[in-house]
Amino acid sequence: MEWMRKLGVLLLLLCPAVVNAQGIYEVNGGSVSFHSDAPKELISASSTGLKGIIDLEKKTFAFKIGIGSFMGFNSPLQREHFNENYMETTIFPEATFSGKIIEDIDLTKDGTYVIRAKGKMRIHGVDQERIIRSTIVSDKGRLSVKSDFAVLLSDHNIKIPKLVNNKLAPEISVSVNATLRQRDK
Repeated sequence: MEWMRKLGVLLLLLCPAVVNAQGIYEVNGGSVSFHSDAPKELISASSTGLKGIIDLEKKTFAFKIGIGSFMGFNSPLQREHFNENYMETTIFPEATFSGKIIEDIDLTKDGTYVIRAKGKMRIHGVDQERIIRSTIVSDKGRLSVKSDFAVLLSDHNIKIPKLVNNKLAPEISVSVNATLRQRDK
């Protein structure tokens, strides 16, 4: 089963006992926000539940966020519809993005870098190969990551009922901000 293999790789990346701490950076509270700008409604929500890890030696990364952690909708009913009808959070509780950094740069040196992260983004149980541009600021042992990108609902088999077609945009804007700290040795 492919999903079990991917979960195993993700767990290996996130398990501190398996990886050497040198060159490993992690976050346990990064922010992710999204908004849908449809003709009849603007929907925005955010979460500070982003968890992730970057291995600078291997140039690999893995991030995940609980879908149910998003707050800030226009109403409690809108949040309920998001979790139950669209994202089916009980079946697909997390979104993940894992892969490799394309550029051959040394992020241990202080500076600002624009990188491309190539990997599999899993939302609503559907994997999509993505290349996401990010800005990383390396400063005194911290990596600050900022990224803005779009997610097409159709790419992840998220259906928009005709009844709310003008209230939910087919393309969702996503922003990620996270500060990763070097894992203790």
